[in-house]
Amino acid sequence: MKHNSSFPISSVLVKPVSADCNLSCTYCFYLSKASLYPEVEVHRMDDEVLMKLMAQIFSIPSETISFCWQGGEPTLAGIDFYRRALRYQHMFKSSFQIVENSLQTNGTLIDDDWARFLSRYDFLVGISLDGPREVHDRYRRNRGGLGSYESVIRCIDTLRRYSVKFNILTVVNNLNVRDPKGLYRFMVDMGFKYLQFIPCVEKDHDGRIADYSITPEDYGRFLCELFDEWFNDGNPETYVRDFEDLLISYVLGDTPSCVFGHRCGRYIVVEYNGDVYPCDFYVDRRWLLGNIMEDNLEDIVTSEKFIEFASMKDKLRELCKDCIWLRYCNTGCPRHWEVRNYSENYLCKSYRMFFEHSHDKFVLLKNSIESSGSIR
Repeated sequence: MKHNSSFPISSVLVKPVSADCNLSCTYCFYLSKASLYPEVEVHRMDDEVLMKLMAQIFSIPSETISFCWQGGEPTLAGIDFYRRALRYQHMFKSSFQIVENSLQTNGTLIDDDWARFLSRYDFLVGISLDGPREVHDRYRRNRGGLGSYESVIRCIDTLRRYSVKFNILTVVNNLNVRDPKGLYRFMVDMGFKYLQFIPCVEKDHDGRIADYSITPEDYGRFLCELFDEWFNDGNPETYVRDFEDLLISYVLGDTPSCVFGHRCGRYIVVEYNGDVYPCDFYVDRRWLLGNIMEDNLEDIVTSEKFIEFASMKDKLRELCKDCIWLRYCNTGCPRHWEVRNYSENYLCKSYRMFFEHSHDKFVLLKNSIESSGSIR
């Protein structure tokens, strides 16, 4: 391939163990994906698939290639798997290409060996933590029913000892949504500087919104109160991903966020056997794009099915064309439209509440950035 900055993707979300996990979190949407691959009980990406993945990905004409290793629980693949991955990255990358690696983990299996490895090779680590022990342990338990809070805190202490860069990913559920200020203060008091909050919108076995999911009203209030804590009289000191991404949108007109960005299709998902999907929320047979062992990556990401997925927001945007906040929310995540059979985004009310509350302050931050000449 020739160098082409317009190539649709430059990042890949890799599932080296598929949905395999040592925890059994109540709200996890990915555990059910194991049913897609019933032929084996334990799912592990083998070296043939790993090497082919690297050969295909580094054919992408992009200066920066990002790998996000997820699961399930990706540390189940073992450190040696990632040593081989790094070796193959070095083998296939071009001299002009920069490689970024991140690992999203529940934190329970991280020990000194892992931390030493992650530090040496400059991995960015995402740690799942839902708040204080009584909140976190409600839904994030192992298969024996024991909470994982102590293991996660031990993991964080270990990462800090080895100066590993990490951020915190919090699933906003029906419990922690009630006290956004307390949750934010907990995170800040723990010394966490980089936070990401993901709303839990899941259905139960009967197709109804699950009890552990958030309501639009509760999530709207959560965002408003969280924003006020973050805003800090115009001097935010903690990175909250959604707010920072929206601030970029206010300044530049678009955002790197897939939720609030103009389009979907900014990355691909590669399962343990090489199957390719357009998003981890859309790992199902309807959206199987191909397999890297059989199909060319360029053909996959220029296929009609991938283009159809990437344009989902264009169709939804027509339903929102009269909304004054469309410029900023860009319809949100299509997955949250599925919940309401594509009649509206389940979180539409949340976003309206939030933008009505935060817009003027975002404009103040935008003006401050433009006067200083740099995005912080």
